[in-house]
Amino acid sequence: MAEPKEQTDTGVLTRPHPIAGVYLGATACGLKKSGALDLTVLQLAEGARTAAVFTRNAFCAAPVVMARNHLNAGSPQCLVINSGNANAGNGAQGLKDAEQTCQWLGEELGLSADAVLPFSTGVIGEPLSMDKIQSGLPDALADLSISGWERAAEAIRTTDTYAKVASLALDIDGHRVLLTGMAKGSGMIHPNMATMLGFVATDARIDQACLDQALKNASDRSFNRITIDGDTSTNDACTLTATAQADMPWIDDVESPAYQAFETGLARLMQHLAHEIVRDGEGATKFVAVQVEKGVDSEECLQVAHAVALSPLVKTALFACDPNWGRILAAVGRAGVGEDATSPDFDIEAVEIYLGDVLLVTQGGRAASYTEAAGQAVMDQTDITIRIVLHRGAVSETVWTSDFSYDYVKINAEYRT
Repeated sequence: MAEPKEQTDTGVLTRPHPIAGVYLGATACGLKKSGALDLTVLQLAEGARTAAVFTRNAFCAAPVVMARNHLNAGSPQCLVINSGNANAGNGAQGLKDAEQTCQWLGEELGLSADAVLPFSTGVIGEPLSMDKIQSGLPDALADLSISGWERAAEAIRTTDTYAKVASLALDIDGHRVLLTGMAKGSGMIHPNMATMLGFVATDARIDQACLDQALKNASDRSFNRITIDGDTSTNDACTLTATAQADMPWIDDVESPAYQAFETGLARLMQHLAHEIVRDGEGATKFVAVQVEKGVDSEECLQVAHAVALSPLVKTALFACDPNWGRILAAVGRAGVGEDATSPDFDIEAVEIYLGDVLLVTQGGRAASYTEAAGQAVMDQTDITIRIVLHRGAVSETVWTSDFSYDYVKINAEYRT
């Protein structure tokens, strides 16, 4: 699909702005067979605070375990990211290798190993080539620059067809605050830290509790609302670093207008990056919003949205531009709405299903106003909204997904070759 515009309708800039107190360096150490950039270091200014969220996959990768431990030990001063190898499924050796990477980088910078957070992405189950990591770290450090976001975004990607990086400027009580972030992901994408990695930084002055809350809430509204194929990775992680370099009062109250403005802006930036992951889904030709309205609660709405977004039959129909609305109806019907003893029964007569602005289903069957030509006109578009109105409550939720193409199968069938 087409690369993103330089500026979006929401004001997000895809040309990154430097964040004071964040330095990025990237190099090619040989982990990728192509010889492309594959090792990245982010050095953080003294006093920077970092929050993180991680995959919920029980077989989480060694760097996830190590990053969690190091984050709990104190304030990290450096991040290191390798692509081309996930260092997942490698048992005790994987943990040793993740720790060794942190040790080497710490020695280069005069830091303890637990001041470094490691991240990896790539093939699962292959040992990490530690000689390449060791030789590459000095080169990545030599490349450190406050304007290194684009090279870093390039270095963290695997099957992505383009690097994903963006910035947003906020006005918080008359003070200018910057946010810049990068993400990678194209396949193995599903909520609960959908293989994706995301790294966001801001110059805002914000305390740790507010930073943690903002990242959790923004992740739930962005990266945890996208799905490509239903596979939750072993390596997913997203970090948010605040360097406190902006000229502004401290944000230390989650109820304050300043905090609300910051969280809203963060969610907007992260939602943009999440949408770019969907647009760049492996072999994707469609960007699809599945919007569920008037549900009893968020859980119910997401239950329906995921049933539709993850349906291979719906996704292949989207690829074929086939307005086969029966597949959407069937997915909604098997979502399990109303099966909880505490929720009201599911009245299918009340459900309305729309493809764009075209009403497909009402009163339990095809709408009398529906025509195949109207459905086809929507399916021929690149950006599509599937809207499901349950008429059971007042809650709405949206999940973003893509279609399944021939290329999705080809890319994943040939992933290790």
